[in-house]
Amino acid sequence: MPLILAVDDSPSMRKMVSFTLAGAGYQVVEAVDGQDAYEKALQQHFDLVLTDQNMPRLDGLGLTRKLREHPNFKTTPILMLTTESSDLMKQAGRAAGATGWLVKPFDPARLLEVIKKVIK
Repeated sequence: MPLILAVDDSPSMRKMVSFTLAGAGYQVVEAVDGQDAYEKALQQHFDLVLTDQNMPRLDGLGLTRKLREHPNFKTTPILMLTTESSDLMKQAGRAAGATGWLVKPFDPARLLEVIKKVIK
């Protein structure tokens, strides 16, 4: 069963994402911000990271860059799930190493479809 790290500073968004993923058979570990996520990522292997952009301590792009520098996360899919939808932000996401970009509010079916495509 694939393990997904879900990162968002909004408790309600984390719950919605976790509920959607668990319902589709994924195991989920939640993180409250990028720093919390990075610390958890160093402790265990994740098959995918799903992160918000705008968070305290470490934002999604910062988390993506830090994970990509780590050998265990060179090829791990990292999806941004955020309210940010500008082309400039998406370009910054690609430059940081993000695999994909989804805009909130999210469609659960679309989220699962994208995850199924990128997860190994």
